[in-house]
Amino acid sequence: MLAKKMVRDIKNHKIQFISIFLMAFLGVYVFVGFGAESFGFEETANQYYGETNLADGWIYTSNLDKDFVDKVNDLSLTKDLERQLVVNSIADFKNDPDITLHFLEDDDISKFYLIKGDEFDLSDGDGVWLDIRFAEAKNLTVGDDITFELNGVEITKEIRGLGYSPEHLYQTSDSSMIPDYDKMGFAYMSHKAFPLGEIPYNVLLVKYDGDSASYEKQLDNDLGRDYSSFLPRAQHPSFAEFQDETDQHKMMTDVIPVIFIVIAMLTLLTTMTRIINAQRTQIGVLKALGFKNRTIMFHYISYGFWMVLAGGILGFVLGPLTLPPIMFEEMADLYSIPYWLTGFDMSFVIVTVLMVVLAALVSYLACRNIVNESPSSAIRPKAPKITTFGFLEKFGIWNKFSFNVRWNYRDAKRNKFRALMGIVGVLACTLIIVASFGCMDGFDEMKDWAYGDINHYSSKLVLEDNATASQIDYVVGEVDGEKLMESAIEIKANDVKKSGVVTVLDDNNLYTPTDDEKNPIEIKDSEISLSKKMSQLLDVEVGDTVKWHIMGSDKWVSTKIDRIHSDPNSQGIIVTKEKLDDLGLDYTTTSIISSKDVTENYTGVKTIFSMDSLTDSWDTMMESSMSIIYMLAGFAALLSVIVLYNLGLLSFTEIKREFATLKVLGFKSSHLRKLLLTQNLWFTTIGFIIGVPLGREVLQYLWGTMGDSFYLNAHISLKTIIITFLIVYVVSILVNLMFSGKIKRLDMVESLKDNE
Repeated sequence: MLAKKMVRDIKNHKIQFISIFLMAFLGVYVFVGFGAESFGFEETANQYYGETNLADGWIYTSNLDKDFVDKVNDLSLTKDLERQLVVNSIADFKNDPDITLHFLEDDDISKFYLIKGDEFDLSDGDGVWLDIRFAEAKNLTVGDDITFELNGVEITKEIRGLGYSPEHLYQTSDSSMIPDYDKMGFAYMSHKAFPLGEIPYNVLLVKYDGDSASYEKQLDNDLGRDYSSFLPRAQHPSFAEFQDETDQHKMMTDVIPVIFIVIAMLTLLTTMTRIINAQRTQIGVLKALGFKNRTIMFHYISYGFWMVLAGGILGFVLGPLTLPPIMFEEMADLYSIPYWLTGFDMSFVIVTVLMVVLAALVSYLACRNIVNESPSSAIRPKAPKITTFGFLEKFGIWNKFSFNVRWNYRDAKRNKFRALMGIVGVLACTLIIVASFGCMDGFDEMKDWAYGDINHYSSKLVLEDNATASQIDYVVGEVDGEKLMESAIEIKANDVKKSGVVTVLDDNNLYTPTDDEKNPIEIKDSEISLSKKMSQLLDVEVGDTVKWHIMGSDKWVSTKIDRIHSDPNSQGIIVTKEKLDDLGLDYTTTSIISSKDVTENYTGVKTIFSMDSLTDSWDTMMESSMSIIYMLAGFAALLSVIVLYNLGLLSFTEIKREFATLKVLGFKSSHLRKLLLTQNLWFTTIGFIIGVPLGREVLQYLWGTMGDSFYLNAHISLKTIIITFLIVYVVSILVNLMFSGKIKRLDMVESLKDNE
């Protein structure tokens, strides 16, 4: 009988129970969906790196002979190692794509992952194993020939296989700011395929025990720093980029869904409280008929239990089925990996079960008081709450307030929990919307900062490695350009080592370093400036000393930090050419920047970037993050509708008798609608005011997870505040309008006789 009653009640209050179902569904759906995606990233990487035996570290040196290899092999922490020659080449196509060639002495570490063709063969000197993404872009297949230009020598090989490389999971080149497989790729060949005599190996791949810091310390102690640089796995560009992406998505899983789950529970509590108050007389009748307290308790607990269980199960099933494929499709454009795995973690089950248990607990809290009352007490309507004069009401200004203000103030004071739930609900919606749209603002701000305030050229001409001084000077004169040096470096301080970029200025006007407020700063010839994000990563400030060296050079220099600059997407050091000379380091022009729109190719120039192409590349790179943001903004908007509707419904139910009294006294329906709207707007305003700064804090946390390369302080634009304001307030007003008909149709006799 009680089961039938529950079905009837759910049918009669279907809107409220649908909202409970939706909140439970959204909470679990977002948590499990984003979790399956972020854990999927991790599981995909772990399985892929395990299958290909990715190196733990890379030692770069120009003197990689057998003696050096033996010394490294004799280290107690070394488990395995192998040599490679890794060099850049140009494939024989019209657009001169960059191909990174790997000549292998062995194939046990960082192995080529075959998709089509024959397995890698060290004895095959005539074959090449090619990047499958590049092959697809160029319509190449197994059996085709491909020609590479290496140090002025052309080598032609037959494609034996197509596949992936764990060292090229994320790859860019000087010809492409983002992964563009028509302009870049990689190839693996046997050492027997090297065309220029004895092969000059330059990279030693190592597997070792312990952490990277311990291994590097052993390298320095036993080898006397007889190598150019050591790159642990965590700092390898491909590994680090994918790890940063994973961390960002994990953050979404850890923070955002928790807000949905909390709001779901608060919504359930307010809804069940309203339903139980509405069925107070029925509960009294059941008690009078002999139903035990435990039976009645289980009956009402089952309302929330079944709704949350159904929503939780549906979210648990649909989350991993729908969200990860959407994100994997976006990620596939950026990351070159043979498969994507949907992840699983026991926290998915724990959170779903916990949500159902919490639903039962919340339902219990909503009905425990009335169940413990006597039948004679429970069968009578609950007496209205009596309020005393508060602090504000004791002052003379109280009488100057309008009836609308005084009535709503006292109603909120009588129903503190309902008021709190309304404020918290609006706060959560505001927080998520502000963080979501703030991310969009941030991406635009970073783009304008990087490609407007700092780099304000029209064209950037990237030079070939072997460009001569005369060729460079000729191009500079032709395009009225400025020389610029940008080279990869390693920086060390406080036992922390990071990869970065050194930018060397040569009387540049088209490249302007900036501070945190995007104001131009001048770096003098005697100064060294460190980027703000790098200073945070190394835990250093002005006056401290850092050690650094240019990648490929054995010479390390110790320098004092003279100033801090800020850059949204390039972290490292800025010096002038004169300062670089003082440090005894060679200046090498890597690019020429010009205010002209350069389209003509010049000898010595590898590729030309226009400012439009750079900003387009930035937009493409941000698309994957934008997909998450759009979804979160949509979820937040839906959340605001559900929360505010439940708040309005609860408010109307609890003040129905007061409204009936006011109608008897002559108040028109329009005035009553104004009373209800005023209260909703009060709660909305308080939640909005608190939610905006909290949203900024969440946004700042988001920027902190963007990886070592990106830096931005969270700013909430006026546009974002206006959009958030419109969403929250428009929903609040629309919800109020939904109750206009209820106020008009209010049965005054029935409402006033409720307490008899």
